[in-house]
Amino acid sequence: MRISRAIILFAAVIATLSACSSGDTQSDNAAKPSSQAPAPSAAPSSSTAPTGGNGSKEPCALLPAEAVGKAVSLQGVTSAPGPVQDTAANGGKAKSCVYSAAGKQIGALAVTRFEGKKLKPAEMVAALKKAKAGSKDVAGVGEGGLYYVDENKTATLAAAELVGDVPVLVNYTGPAKMTQEMMTPLVKTAVDAN
Repeated sequence: MRISRAIILFAAVIATLSACSSGDTQSDNAAKPSSQAPAPSAAPSSSTAPTGGNGSKEPCALLPAEAVGKAVSLQGVTSAPGPVQDTAANGGKAKSCVYSAAGKQIGALAVTRFEGKKLKPAEMVAALKKAKAGSKDVAGVGEGGLYYVDENKTATLAAAELVGDVPVLVNYTGPAKMTQEMMTPLVKTAVDAN
């Protein structure tokens, strides 16, 4: 499942960017999953999903499956909690939501909170831009955003923001055929709901 792997790879990029941006010199910057959610089911999730610890909302509550369906012109899109990725080396805590249609993954939303870090959104975007060659700036989403297509043939739009003084990175990853124009409203919806 290419999308799930892209979320985990994105978490590894986050680990690197956090360490680079904050001057952290710990040697263990690789992302280590603390738990893996089971493969997503076809059951739809409610947009009133419970909130997680520290007052943060669950990703599936930030972006309704209907919005994803509209963006990709598909009916019957469902959402389910995806992998959780906690990285002790940088304090990044990522939760995700996986979107499916007709039994196939069509995308995922990941929200990474950096509790206890004093990262600025501009630093997060600059580090991501350095890590992802060919990325394009996206205006009007969070306090800074980027769009790129990576070597795994997945497209990602990531936006950085501060939520209650906590640096947060919100990203949607989907197939390479998803354009920046398709992804921008999805990430903006999630950022605005965060």
